[in-house]
Amino acid sequence: MALQLYPHNQTAYNAAMEMLEKEGRAAIIHPTGTGKSFLAFQLAFLHPDDIVLWLAPSEYIYRTQLKNLAGAMEGFAPEMLSNVRFMTYARLMGELDWLSGIHIGWIVLDEFHRAGSPQWGKGVRKLLRACPDAKRLGLTATHIRYLDQQRDMAAELFGGHIASELSLGEAMARGILPAPTYVISLYSCQEDLNCLEKRICAMKNKKARLKNQERFEQLRRALRQAEGLDQIFERHMKNPHGKYLVFCQSREHMAQMMEQSREWFARIDKRPHMYGIAYDDPDAAKQFEAFQKDGSSHLRLLFSIDMLNEGVHVNGVDGVILLRPTVSPALYLQQIGRALSAGGREHPVIFDIVDNFRSLRSIDCIQEEADSYFLAKAELKEERERFWGRFRVIDEAADCKKLVAQIEASLTAGWEGYYLEAKRFFEEHGHLQTPKSYVAPSGVALGAWILTQRRAYQGKTGGRLSDLQVMRLNAIGMVWESRSESVFESRLSALRSYVKEHGNADVPAGYLSEDGTALGKWVSNVRQRYKGVSGKALTEGQIDRLNALGMIWDKAGYAWERNFEKAKEYFLQHGNLRIPREYIADDGTALGVWLSNQRNIAMGRKKGAKALQEGQVRRLEEIGMEWGRPQDENWDERYRLAKRYWNEHGNIRIPASYVTEDGQLLGKWLVRQREQCRNRTLKKERRELLSRIGMEWEKK
Repeated sequence: MALQLYPHNQTAYNAAMEMLEKEGRAAIIHPTGTGKSFLAFQLAFLHPDDIVLWLAPSEYIYRTQLKNLAGAMEGFAPEMLSNVRFMTYARLMGELDWLSGIHIGWIVLDEFHRAGSPQWGKGVRKLLRACPDAKRLGLTATHIRYLDQQRDMAAELFGGHIASELSLGEAMARGILPAPTYVISLYSCQEDLNCLEKRICAMKNKKARLKNQERFEQLRRALRQAEGLDQIFERHMKNPHGKYLVFCQSREHMAQMMEQSREWFARIDKRPHMYGIAYDDPDAAKQFEAFQKDGSSHLRLLFSIDMLNEGVHVNGVDGVILLRPTVSPALYLQQIGRALSAGGREHPVIFDIVDNFRSLRSIDCIQEEADSYFLAKAELKEERERFWGRFRVIDEAADCKKLVAQIEASLTAGWEGYYLEAKRFFEEHGHLQTPKSYVAPSGVALGAWILTQRRAYQGKTGGRLSDLQVMRLNAIGMVWESRSESVFESRLSALRSYVKEHGNADVPAGYLSEDGTALGKWVSNVRQRYKGVSGKALTEGQIDRLNALGMIWDKAGYAWERNFEKAKEYFLQHGNLRIPREYIADDGTALGVWLSNQRNIAMGRKKGAKALQEGQVRRLEEIGMEWGRPQDENWDERYRLAKRYWNEHGNIRIPASYVTEDGQLLGKWLVRQREQCRNRTLKKERRELLSRIGMEWEKK
């Protein structure tokens, strides 16, 4: 049983399976609407004997994906996926007792960027630790948590192993998703107007202030003269009987928009059918089903709060209407994706009805992605022209945008001067890691300004950076983390190099990397921070990234396991652990000393030592550990070796440095027997046995 995948998905699936076979984990980052969930269903179909644990933010998302699968696959029945175990991320916050007796072969992390939330993230990490052999496949439209210090969840959960990545603009350019008509307009921006006016009035330069006040009045007039939304909807909503999804921010906002909509859509339909759903509404499922089944000739509008942002596809949608005051880039891409799906409407329409000036550039990045795709493929000149003929961006707010840009440019003239100074510093030094007190040769307090930009980006000051300012600072090496976070990144990179060279993260305490970094000391400090003994606590993201490199949190436990493996190797080769205290393994491990210490600890003869765990005792006994004093057994074994030497050579005149082929220090043992004889501590019967094989008690 297998699915017939679209070509782009088949390519992604092949790449993912190859990466899973090699690395054990793979992420697929494709836009909403491209059929990512079918890749995970294909995996389940083609591995019917393996248990597939499917994780998603909600059961609602998974049920909808099953419906989509049933619509795409003739003869589908749920029992065909009997090897799939579905679970929400929230359930992982509890105990994992249900894992007992179950061998998970594959873990599907759907919408895996959501696993970056604090509580859900803990559950996911706990699961991954409990199932270390399970291969993991991640699906998402965006792996960056933009509002969470831009955390890269593909790096945290998959070690950066991305099997396939496809941007929304490229998906449109390649014809995987339909190219929409994108309409930009404004409906309310009074708050932004008030803020802009205050900033202009606060300008110290009189000439610049008067010029901007003139522009501000032009902006007011342009907004008053702009056509109302009722006219814009009438002109661009080609299907007056269509279905549209309307995204709102809150229940209060949705109620306001539903009331306002009666006026906005009066020119199209005086009695539109309106439905409302929210994530915490018990009637949401009924409203959603009613909207889907509504086959009337009326305009049908489904108002939504946090229910259709991800993982849920609605069939037969003619477009979306974005009525959000603000939105993260991830949420923005998810919402417009509701109108775009492989095999869906040929030419949907997206109404981006923003209510602030900062959101007027939302579509720019998608246009740039599409253009980048065509620029890299000069042979697709005709396809490029046809695409731009289909992908129409109608900017009803163009005049307002131009005036706002002119005012903002003037207001940020001071910022521009600092930026140019920062750019000069970067070109000379290759970074922007300046101390807070750094002052440029020109007298500009560049260090303080860079810190202010970082704090503004993180939302820790009253000011804020525009998307363009962020992009320009990124281009000259801006590091948005604090200095301590930057140090962490640098040390993590050094640890990654160490692991690559040595095959493990067991960094000696005094180890220095090639550039002189005290990596061993840093690893020790990180270990203390993890235990809460000292220093600032590690973030969950930092812990995940250290775990990905094989961080050794319990140094003593790691050393015990390493020594145990050497003891196990000896046991498998010789059938016992009767070795002298001075025995050294081939790799330099003082195995004799270690086993002696384990005996002393177990028998309570080593004061202050941490007792052995029950599991450690059991494992040592399984490889022949004898907890009593092994002197007698060792003496008999050494005597047999000495007698064998006598049989072969006719004497036992051997130097103190003599070592047998299996590593026994026979020479030193004979020296000890002579010393014990002189001290009269050697048993009589042992002296007699040694005398029989030619022992010379007085060394000549």
